[in-house]
Amino acid sequence: MSLAERETTAGRGSARAVAAASSIARFLVIAITTYLGLLAVTFFIGRVIPIDPVLAVLGDRAPTNVVERTRREMGLDLPLVEQFYIYVKHALNGDFGTSVLTTNPVMTDIRRAFPATLELATLGTLIGSVIGVPLGVLAAVRRGSIIDQIVRIIGLVGYSVPIFWLGLLALVLFYAKLQWVAFPGRLDIVYEYTFTPITGFYLLDALWQRQWDVFADAFRHIILPASLLGYFSLAYISRMTRSFMLNELTQEYIVAARAKGLSETRIIWGHALRNAAVPMVTVIALSYAGLLEGSVLTETVFSWPGIGLYITNSLQNADMNAVLGGTIIIGSVFIGINLLSDLLYRLLDPRTKAG
Repeated sequence: MSLAERETTAGRGSARAVAAASSIARFLVIAITTYLGLLAVTFFIGRVIPIDPVLAVLGDRAPTNVVERTRREMGLDLPLVEQFYIYVKHALNGDFGTSVLTTNPVMTDIRRAFPATLELATLGTLIGSVIGVPLGVLAAVRRGSIIDQIVRIIGLVGYSVPIFWLGLLALVLFYAKLQWVAFPGRLDIVYEYTFTPITGFYLLDALWQRQWDVFADAFRHIILPASLLGYFSLAYISRMTRSFMLNELTQEYIVAARAKGLSETRIIWGHALRNAAVPMVTVIALSYAGLLEGSVLTETVFSWPGIGLYITNSLQNADMNAVLGGTIIIGSVFIGINLLSDLLYRLLDPRTKAG
């Protein structure tokens, strides 16, 4: 290799390194800025709502001197800027205060409740993806057919019907009438004191400990709310898959593949879907984040002891430390999944690498 070629190669390597460093720096700046914005929003919400955090702790009949002393101890007599600084410092350390409702540190309650939400949303996303992607592909391939119309109606109903109403109907049908599923909750009371979870994911913990009766019971409890969330995820994923596939099926490489005599199955599943899978990563990630964020009503209807039900109960009891702590955790997960999906998109799509 000549000197000029070595210099050219070194220059390209240096340019790639600079581009990678710039991309990482931009990624970190976006993540930090977004998280600080989330903290700012939750902080000011906690200050503008008509609930006095001191009275929420002490009660309405506390003496005035006790109220004032507690207000000073909580730092509520300080300027807002200083209060925000303390709030951010505590939040970064995972300190969201003590829950009035449970008297536990909020982070302790969240560690207990969040695995339930994560397990429910994960199973719901798996159901939505496994069914929604093939339906979207089929609707795109049979565009304008009765199959396409049915898939679009399924998606429309998924977007239109309130989730709590559908959940109540599902309980009446599958639990009260057909008795195919178990009572709302995560486990029957028989197993509440005999089963010791390890990770908080009951299905995985039961499998790991080979407690097949516990696994069967946990599955009977989770399958209905997970299927409900999966249906709403399916509506979004199938619609977006159909849109992406319609765009891919009009591309020139599809025409070329057909001209070469490739089978329609290989063209659709091996070429078109492969290219559509790149933006689908973002769609599935957003769907997953949406289920984590929006499972409050589902958890309330099915008495699912996740973070959504925890926030709902805390809000009803004016437990703002728990409400804001849970909101920050969910918002942080949502931000993380969005940033991760954007990173995966850049890694998987060669066009972004070229740019």
